[in-house]
Amino acid sequence: MQLPITNELLQRLRDGDRESFALLYGATRDQTYRTVYFLLNQKQDTADVVSEVYAELLRCLPGYRAEQSFVFWLNGIAVRQARNWNRKMWRLFRLFERNKSMHREEIEADAADEVLQSESSDELWASVENLPFKLKAVIVLRYYQNCSLEEIAGILQIPVGTVKSRHHLALKKLRLHVRQSPFAKEDSIHAER
Repeated sequence: MQLPITNELLQRLRDGDRESFALLYGATRDQTYRTVYFLLNQKQDTADVVSEVYAELLRCLPGYRAEQSFVFWLNGIAVRQARNWNRKMWRLFRLFERNKSMHREEIEADAADEVLQSESSDELWASVENLPFKLKAVIVLRYYQNCSLEEIAGILQIPVGTVKSRHHLALKKLRLHVRQSPFAKEDSIHAER
């Protein structure tokens, strides 16, 4: 059962009511978890990032304006935390790459695991996973969260024109990937016969 997030609940939360946090968390955790999961490069870090989302929610709650949609405000926090986590992981990856000559075998084993994981996942989501974060965020918010382009602009704090541009570019890249997939080539060969 989805509990509506009311201004009264948020005010009680601002006042330090722990039960209000439990209600808010219970009503929003599944959606927040899925959003973060789709945006992260390292899926095993999802629970950690979700924890950071709720810590950031508590920190930023005094600045929340009642006239804005709480769900979209929370999605904005989730997107920013996922982006920050991916950046942090990228920096760690670069440091790791500098030392790879000492640990060559471990890196090759990790690469093999990544290939096996990508082959076993759904082809379309694998394509989405390969998009740059800016494009992936627009696709996840548009098609997973059913946000309008204007809502995405608000969540990401960018102009609507930029959202449209990223949306168009992401769809173009996804179409190109689908056309180049072995399954699409195989289907076109069978269709010609």
